Amino acid sequence: MLSGMSADVKTRVGDLQAVPAVGGEACLVRIYPPDAELGRKFELAGGATIGRDPSNTIAVESDLVSRRHAEIAARAEARIIRDLGSTNGTYVNGAPITETELRSGDLVKVGDVIFKFLHGGSIEALYHEEIYRMTIIDGLTEAYNKRYLLEHLEREISRCRRYGRRVALLLFDVDRFKQVNDAHGHLAGDAVLRELAGLVRRRIRREELFARYGGEEFVVVIPEATREAAAQAAESIRRLAAEHRFVFDGTAIPVTISVGVGLFDERVSGPLDLLRAADENLYKAKHAGRNCVVA
Repeated sequence: MLSGMSADVKTRVGDLQAVPAVGGEACLVRIYPPDAELGRKFELAGGATIGRDPSNTIAVESDLVSRRHAEIAARAEARIIRDLGSTNGTYVNGAPITETELRSGDLVKVGDVIFKFLHGGSIEALYHEEIYRMTIIDGLTEAYNKRYLLEHLEREISRCRRYGRRVALLLFDVDRFKQVNDAHGHLAGDAVLRELAGLVRRRIRREELFARYGGEEFVVVIPEATREAAAQAAESIRRLAAEHRFVFDGTAIPVTISVGVGLFDERVSGPLDLLRAADENLYKAKHAGRNCVVA
């Protein structure tokens, strides 16, 4: 049972700069969800605690975060993170942990909030690189975000129009995703999206683009694809999801996806036209019974 969140609790971040430096520079950068705290940097000069209570060094205002959720300790040059018996667990790179050493680039998830751990080298340079990355990458799934997708489609459509080339767009989402959230909780829903994105991302070719369009919707852009090739690619992704065993907190969660295919033609004047064509076919896939492809 999730503990309730006091109405008068406000997020407060302690002054970590006042703690003596131990073992080099390190910090956490908040990369998800995309809210007012996105991109905030928390220096880890020494130890730190993370939790919902404002007395924590890093206070996180979320009822999915325990009052004292996790702590990070400095041991020589290393940073060790330990779960403090939290209700929803502490995750590093998607795996639940009791205690582990953090490596630069690790993703730390407490409740529904994700931080990126940076350590060593020039922290300022690493931080600014991460800030740029956040402008094009979705923090939860590590797919490209909607903004980058639309910019990429503008370039692809211009290329198609200028040189008479082809491009296909696959739009897919998780079938009955609300039921996943309702039955297993939003943390399970996040885990499903992250794992699904990881499966698809590993299958994407260098010339293709994979992006999170919003919520549980994702897009794959395939240059030079015929309708038949796009349909085959869509079927491959659909089958990949259907055959994978999604498990969260020891519970198997059945997951299927529906896919709609859109193709560049003379009616496409911009990215939204291509997305609209794919969305119309996704709608047909849903009404055809879900877990299928319409091209």
